[in-house]
This record gives sequence, structure tokens and C-alpha cells, in this order.
Amino acid sequence: MANFQDTFLSGANIDFIEGLYARYLEDPASVDASWREVFDRSNGAGRPIFSTRLLEPVPAPTAAKGGGKGAAAKAQPAAAPQAAPVAAPGQTAQDISLQARVDHVIFAFRLRGHLRAKLDPLGRPRPALEHVADVALVDDSHFTDAESEQLVETNGVFGEQRVRLADLLARLRRTYTDTIGVEYMHMLDSQRRRWLMHRMEFSENRTDLSPDECRHILTKLSYAEGFEHFLHTKYVGAKRFSLDGGEALIPMLDALGEVATGLGLREIVIGMAHRGRLNVLTNILGKQPDQIFSEFDGPRNPQAYLGRGDVKYHMGFSSDHTTRQGRKLHLSLAFNPSHLEAVDPVVEGRVRAKQDRAGDTERTSVMPLLIHGDAAFIGQGVVPETLNLSGLKGYTTGGTVHVVINNQVGFTTDPHDSRSSLYSTAIAQMLDIPIFHVNGDDPEACVHIAKLVAEYRQTFKTDVVIDLVCYRRYGHNEGDEPAFTQPAMYDIIRKHPTVRTLYAAKLAAQGKIPAEASEAIKQQCQQDFDAALTRARQESQFKEPSALEGLWKPYQGGSLKSAADVSTAVDKQVLCDALRKLSTLPEGFNVHRDVERTVIKKRLGMLDSGELQWSEGESLAYATLLSEGYNIRITGQDSERGTFSHRHAVVHDVKTGEKFVPLRQFVSGKGKNGFHVYNSPLSEMGVLGFEYGYSLDVPDGLTAWEAQFGDFGNGAQIIIDQFIAAGESKWRRLSGLTLLLPHGYEGQGPEHSSARLERFLDLCAEDNIQVCYPTTPAQIFHLLRRQVLRPVRKPLVIMSPKSLLRRPEATSKVDELATGTFQEVILDRVEPAGVTRLLLCSGKVYYDLVKARDERKDDSIAIVRLEQLYPFAADVLAGLIAKMPKLAELLWVQEEPRNAGAWHFMFPRLHDLASAQSKQQVKIGYIGRAEAASPATGFPKTHEYEQQLIIEEAILRGTKHGR
Repeated sequence: MANFQDTFLSGANIDFIEGLYARYLEDPASVDASWREVFDRSNGAGRPIFSTRLLEPVPAPTAAKGGGKGAAAKAQPAAAPQAAPVAAPGQTAQDISLQARVDHVIFAFRLRGHLRAKLDPLGRPRPALEHVADVALVDDSHFTDAESEQLVETNGVFGEQRVRLADLLARLRRTYTDTIGVEYMHMLDSQRRRWLMHRMEFSENRTDLSPDECRHILTKLSYAEGFEHFLHTKYVGAKRFSLDGGEALIPMLDALGEVATGLGLREIVIGMAHRGRLNVLTNILGKQPDQIFSEFDGPRNPQAYLGRGDVKYHMGFSSDHTTRQGRKLHLSLAFNPSHLEAVDPVVEGRVRAKQDRAGDTERTSVMPLLIHGDAAFIGQGVVPETLNLSGLKGYTTGGTVHVVINNQVGFTTDPHDSRSSLYSTAIAQMLDIPIFHVNGDDPEACVHIAKLVAEYRQTFKTDVVIDLVCYRRYGHNEGDEPAFTQPAMYDIIRKHPTVRTLYAAKLAAQGKIPAEASEAIKQQCQQDFDAALTRARQESQFKEPSALEGLWKPYQGGSLKSAADVSTAVDKQVLCDALRKLSTLPEGFNVHRDVERTVIKKRLGMLDSGELQWSEGESLAYATLLSEGYNIRITGQDSERGTFSHRHAVVHDVKTGEKFVPLRQFVSGKGKNGFHVYNSPLSEMGVLGFEYGYSLDVPDGLTAWEAQFGDFGNGAQIIIDQFIAAGESKWRRLSGLTLLLPHGYEGQGPEHSSARLERFLDLCAEDNIQVCYPTTPAQIFHLLRRQVLRPVRKPLVIMSPKSLLRRPEATSKVDELATGTFQEVILDRVEPAGVTRLLLCSGKVYYDLVKARDERKDDSIAIVRLEQLYPFAADVLAGLIAKMPKLAELLWVQEEPRNAGAWHFMFPRLHDLASAQSKQQVKIGYIGRAEAASPATGFPKTHEYEQQLIIEEAILRGTKHGR
């Protein structure tokens, strides 16, 4: 059988075929004989024409018995002979043939018109594309002059059924091959396709603008151009990553907000890189230009910003905007680093959080807007990761508007060196969405597309892409010389008038706005910017980013030493009742027998024993927080069940497939809290960026991302480095995001052992994050509750367990959850006065060390767990060491290689601790694996041997041998 995608009946042709089929149903003779044969075989009115039989290849024709060139005989022996084509009354065979050609041309314009659109403002010829067979159908020479005067059926292009062919072709050219090109015929959703078709063809992809609207566009362009020109002359050589050449972005964004607010939109969260960012800040978000000028001048006291802050074109901003129609629109521009596109999933997460908080399940009131560069959009892997989130239950935001500022060059790299596709937007075709290409020198076309896109997004709630084809008047930055690498392109650009100049001339020629009035607008812009600079020079308007406002007022950042202590304990009866609830399934629910045994019955047994494993400590933390009114969101690869089958936050009925989420029984109803757990796509950077963004707008809850294995967290290193670790220092942005990273050496190989603890510790400074390695159910219970209940908001990085999930020694009594709190350091039971060797460690190696020490009954060795590595509990350890007068050795023990793990972080801190003890000389030492290029061996027996060497050296005081 033929593959559906390999036939002419695929989605790209569906509108053309449906139009023919409608005509066939009215009059079979009105369609070409080849199509009539297809429709005859479809077996009846109202049935799909894409039947299995239809997709079978047509048997090869056989010659008639009479010889010669007889008609083809049907393969079925009993079939009646086919009648010859019969023209409809008043219709000749020539008419039918012309109409068939017209139908093909209509379809070609809709499908391929964008390939002939005049998109490049620089006027350079487009690629010939000889390999695209049907693109020639949109050329002028396809019909004779006589044929152009014939009346033909319009296939929906006009409201009238029949018009002159010349009029039909003119409308198609204006719609699809002028300064707008549209890719939408690939979409499988025929409703959205037809909606766009009707909107575009009936308007010829133009909006009739009044003189006032034209004046508004010209004014926006004048301020956009004037701002860049002012900076170029007043701050010569300063980096600003100007919008010169792409100024049409400003009226485009203005129109987008104007239309969308009339369709229920109340807030836009914007993510964009540095190109044009300052222009968008002042001309869209309303940031005062004198404040931006003061940022160019810098703070008056540089010493106040040692090691913190960020460059002006990375800064965020928010404002309340009033549209021309008097509607309110909140605008927020997200802070972002230089890492292009990294902000994309962050914006999506912020929008989802705002929608969830507002109960906006229709996803109408808040919209994400992402502004990309052409080279980055096709080049950065986080872009398809983010696009893929758009239709997923746990991540959808009801459609993102993507605007690509297409400079037609990436820094110094030409498009043919940076992508394999014709368009930089080709990656967006992974979604069933439209892509609009528009010439940046036609601001009216840009505004028209912005309005269409706003209506589309609010109607259909899917992503949509605008490719703003423009140019970059200067280099990658204003100190760069682009003619070094693109001499021909920049020879054209130097001679090319600005967008504003071209538009002003057009309006003057049309008699809409005289040249004098256009010049007056330009002069007013100059005066406004001169006045703003005067104000900035008289009194600096430099301001730090606003923080701790609105939802964030009850919370704080800064030093953790000033954080108030909170009680994380929960009444024992409440805990037991919660555990009982977690062990109860709906009546008639058919759970998998192994889940019943290892989860449900196990928890019931714990009610009697009072002894909990890790999963119960974690689940009880969630249950009690939910009961207290807090929101919980957990995502990650396999997070519903847990990579190691320990969580089972979602259980499945093996007969019906129905799902049950036990923790949702604890949702209190005190607020809009809930328990949300989602299996994420197989993505790290996109998903972690999303959760970081989500945490920025939900300070009053727990937002957690779990890696399948901690090793895979390095796929999100940019988010960790640029946002999680540095966000507070650079942008004064707090986050309480929690990372659960399974870590531990158990012989599973190089990629299933290490969460790269050392990388997180390298990032630690100024109390920016918390790094913890809890080893008991009580510890994870108290740690998760502390993360939410404390008024401090800091990212929490947890080295979570694998084998410790079920290790018999790694259990806790219910009483430990009902009393106490999270212990940053867990002391040993031995008497300090007799200790000569102090072993400090973190994680599961503790249990191996204790077992060996206790077997030898050596009380001269103390083993202390650092459950929180950062912030470092120096005072606690100093107090402990002060109680050990015989201490001779202070040793750090770890499973990781010497060049990994916590050793390099710990060494200077242990040195300081030992130096503070004036009574005796204390040796500082390391016990662990030797330096290694790979995190771990791939062979279990080798792993066991290495592990034994660590224990021998630590407890038996053995000598190093082997590796």
C-alpha cells in the first residue's frame, strides 16, 4: 500500500483537493477526468476520500482487445466501461482544461507564493529554486492574454464564484508574492488554514489605514530611528546592539498589543536578546530614555557594585501600558544573559505560572512574546526544545508569538554557512503553525501581519512565527566593521535609505502626510531625547532593578545568616493520618500488584513500625505543605513514577488506564494551590529553564525539577550558570527553585554516578544557592519544608539518592519528622574527647564508613556528615573540633575522584578550621578516588575494588595501593 505521506493526498494539498471534490459533488463533469476517476472510487457522498482502497496504486492500463490506442481497461473484470468526459452545459472541454490549470495555480500561490515574495529590503535576487516544480505556476507567463480575460471559478479567493482570471491572479499576487510571504499550507488543521486563507485573500494581506494610523506608524518609526541615531552620536563607540535597519519592529509590536488587548489579553511577557533591546525598552515598555542614558554613564559610585549587576542590554523591566483604545496592558521584559535563546523557556515558565495563578485555563490573558535573531533561531538547540513544550499539558501557554529579527547575517556568518534550510524559521515547521515572512522596509505590511497574528493567537491558542526580514546597518556591535566579511552587502546598506525615510516619502507621495509634517515629527523626537539627556546629566537617573515587590514582598534574599529559623516539624498524628491517606486507593481501583506490594502495603506496614523510607519522607513533606495551602509543582523525566520507582506520585489502574494522584487529596483549598507533577520531555535545558521561570512567579510554593540521573543536569548548564546561580547578583531576581539530582557511586558507569557536585560548589558565593546532600528520610522531609516555610528564597540543589532510597540503615522514625529540623551537620555518637581522626563526608559513603568503623569498634574515629555543603557550617564544625583535644587528623572522604566532588571546595575551609586550633597540629587530608578524566569506571567489580580502597584507607588507616 502507498504511504499516505508519499501520495498527492497529503495535508499540503488538502484544500486544493477539497475544492475539486466540492465541485465534483455538484457536477462530476466539471473536473478533470483524472480527478473524476479518483472521486468515483471514493465510494459515496459524505465519506472521506482518503480511504484505504483509494490509497492503493491504480493498476497499470492495458490495451483494448481491438489493438491500436484503445482506452485503458479497468483492472476489475466486472467493471463497466468508463464513459468519456462530458462537459457541463455551456462548458467546453477547453473551459474545463483552463479551470484545471487555474485551480493548480491557485494552489501554487497558496503553497509556493512565499518563494516569489519580495522580502529582502536590500532588493537582492532570491534563489532560483529550479528544483521546486510548481513554483513556476505563480509566474506571469503561465496564461495567455486571451485566457486572462476569461471568467473562472475562484476556489474561495473571492466572495463571487466567478471572476476574470486577470483579477484573480492580481489578488493572488498581492496576497502572496508582494512584501508578505506566508507558509501555512503545510498545516494539518484545515480550520486554521481556511481561517487564514479567508483573512488574507479577502484583504489581499493589507490593512486599509487611516491618515491617523499612518501618522502613528510614522511616529513610532521616528522615535525608533531617532533613539538609535541619538545614541550613535552621543555615545560614540558604545555597545548598544542597535535596531537600525529593523525599526519596523516597533510599530509591529505596538500593533500586536493594541489588537490583542481587544481580545482579552492583559499581560505580555517578553524575552529577547540584545539586538534592539534598548529600543524596545523605551519605545514599547516606556522606560524613560534619561534612565537609559544614565545607564550608559554608569553608577556614580562604582565601588558599590563590585562583582554584581549586568550590562544595560541584558536588563529587564516592567510597566503598565495604556493602548490607544484606553485598554490596560502590563508589559514585562525578562532579564537574560548573552547566551542567545536561553531566556525562551524562562519566559514560557513565567507565563504558565501567571496563568496558573490567575486560573486562566483558556490561556487568554497572558501571552509570551519571544524576539529572536535569525542565526540563533535556527542554530540554538533550546529553540526546538522550547517549541516542543508548546503543546504539552504541563507546559503549554496557549501559544507564543515568535518574532525573528532577520538581519540576514549572524555576526560575520552568512546564512549559507549557518543553516541548511532556505529560511531561518524552518525549525518552526516541527509544529503545525503558520509562518509569516515580511519585508522590514514595508511598515504597513508589518503592522498588518502583527494584527493578523494577534487575532490568530487569541483565537486558536497556538504558536505563530513572524520573520521580519530586515538588515543590520552597523556591525554585530557598533565598534565592529561588517565590511570586513560582507563587503557587497554593506555597500548596498550604506546607500540604502532608512525605513522611516522610505515611509515618509511614501506618505508624502500618497498625499497622506506632507513632508513638512514628517520632518516636524522627527524634530520633536530629537528635542525629546535632548531634554532627556539634559535631565540625566543634571541628576543621574541610574536605578537598580526593582525587586521584592508584589508577590515578593514577604520574601528576602541576601545573607542566609539573617534568615529567620522556622519550625518544620509536624504533629505525629497528622503525619500518621497523612501516611494512611497515601496508602488508600479509590474503591475498585486496580493497581499493579508490584505497586500494591512495594508502595501501598509497605506504607500501611510503616504505620505499625513507625519507620520510614526516603519516598515516604519526601511524600509526607509534600502532603503537609499541601495541607498548609502551598502549591507544589514537580517536573522531570519520569518524575511521576520516579526514575527508580520510588515516588509513584501517579498510580495507574491496570484495567482501565485511569490515573490516581494520592497527593491531590491534601490540596487544602486555602488558596489556588495544587499538586502538579508532570513527566517532562527528554530535555534538560528547556525544561529546567521553564521551571526556573515558573519559580520567579510562584514564590509561595515549591517548584522542583528532577533530573533522570544527576549526570544529565549538565545538559542544562547554561540555565544553572547564568540564571540559577547568578540571577540574584546580576538582576536582583530571587528564586526558590529546587533541583533534585540523583547522585552516588554504585557501579553504574560514568554517566550514571555523578551529578557533578563540584560544578555547583564552584558556583557558590555570597549565599547565592544552597547545596545539600541529605541522607535520611527525616532530612529530606525537613529540608523540603524549610525551603518553602523560610521567608528566604534561594535555589536549592539536592544531591538526591539512588541506593539510599531503600537501604535498611537509611530510614527514619516518624518521631524524627514530628520533632527537630533540618540538620546542616549530623554529628557522630562517639565521645569527642577521645577522637584522634575526624572523617568528614557527605552522602551514602557515610553508611559504608560507619559499618566498617563499628565492626572494628574504633571510637578514636569520628564520622561527621555534612548534609549542607553550602552555605558552609563553619561555626558548627569549629565548635566540634574545639571539643577534640586529641585530634590529629582532619580528613575529607568522598566517593568521587579527587578532581571532582567536594574536595577542592572543602580544602581551604578545612585548612581554616585546623589553623584556628592553636592547641595542637592537625593534619588535613583527602581520602577518595584518584584524579580521573571520567567521573567513574564502567565496570562494577572495579567500582567495588575502588570503594573498598576508600574504606580501608579511612577506617583501617591502610596505605594507598592500586588505583
